Amino acid sequence: MHSKDQISHDDYKNTADWLLAQTKQRPKVAIICGSGLGMLADALKCQETFHYSDIPGFPQSTVQGHAGRLVFGELKGKPCVCMQGRFHMYEGHTLCKTTFPVRVFKLLGVETLIVTNAAGSLADGYQPGDIMIIKDHINFPGLAGLNPLNGPNDDKFGPRFPAMSGAYDKDLCRLATEIVKQMGVSQFVREGVYAMVGGPNFETVAEARLMHRLGVDAVGMSTAPEVIVATHCGLRVFGLSLITNKVVKSYDDTESVNHEGVLEVSKLRSHTLQSLVTELVGRMDVNNNTHTV
Repeated sequence: MHSKDQISHDDYKNTADWLLAQTKQRPKVAIICGSGLGMLADALKCQETFHYSDIPGFPQSTVQGHAGRLVFGELKGKPCVCMQGRFHMYEGHTLCKTTFPVRVFKLLGVETLIVTNAAGSLADGYQPGDIMIIKDHINFPGLAGLNPLNGPNDDKFGPRFPAMSGAYDKDLCRLATEIVKQMGVSQFVREGVYAMVGGPNFETVAEARLMHRLGVDAVGMSTAPEVIVATHCGLRVFGLSLITNKVVKSYDDTESVNHEGVLEVSKLRSHTLQSLVTELVGRMDVNNNTHTV
């Protein structure tokens, strides 16, 4: 990564200061919406919306299903900010730009990051429409040296060598599992390992077979960089994947995946996802304890 790709602490602070001057809302929870999942922001009360193009320093989202808006509001009385649309490597963004909002959220006072994505299933028992609680990830671009923390470390955000073994908060995962049981939707909610690939093409059969053998349950083109930066910043992280398609693992399979189909499945499961996230935020203690008693 070249020095021109670096973003200074002042750059993040300038964006955060601009947002703090535009709204009186002070979010404690940030939610990043994956492809077709922007409806999560619809549940926010007392909404204030900013288009990415109006926010100083913010990248622009170019993908169908990503509205490109930052929405402030409340979920179950908890102050939140929601990204309707994220940024991806395959759009041409550097990883510094892809993860730019996460550090801005930290400077806004956010304590917990909820990430969602649309993903293809590799696990044999998964079906389109299933929801996967992410317990861990494999960051394939990171294994090849593409990491959002490359370059000089900003000690104001976190340490040079952050541990990732506990990136996904176990207490939040347990709380989500409890909520799923209470909602009566356990039959299509899983817990598994997410893998990020660079995209924008979907996987070859050989790539799918490799990931399946490695123990990957679902694969997508986002999430890992944001989780890495959030963990570096000291944020708690909770992740959800909506399974929108089965990844082709056989040369005899005549089915293929497309982005339009991904968006269709997202619409079908939107209410359940919205209810799960809303209830999770409602029962979450924003003072770094997992849930209220």
